[in-house]
Amino acid sequence: MPTYQYACIACDHEFEVVQSFSDESLTKCPECQGEIRKIYSAVGVVFKGSGFYKTDSAKKSVTPDPPKASPTSPAPKAD
Repeated sequence: MPTYQYACIACDHEFEVVQSFSDESLTKCPECQGEIRKIYSAVGVVFKGSGFYKTDSAKKSVTPDPPKASPTSPAPKAD
């Protein structure tokens, strides 16, 4: 369940609450019963593994294999 941050408009009290996505937002400060607001902040995300970077999906140049040397057989003898 996510943790939400709230701040009271009246007394500047800040607190966090663990709530389900389906729970209603809180409206009253637990300290002074004043009006509160949600605080939104950046979320830290770390992408690990392959597939997340432009270089992972970039078209790679393929170098052709060098021609393989074929074994040379002696020329057939003329009878």
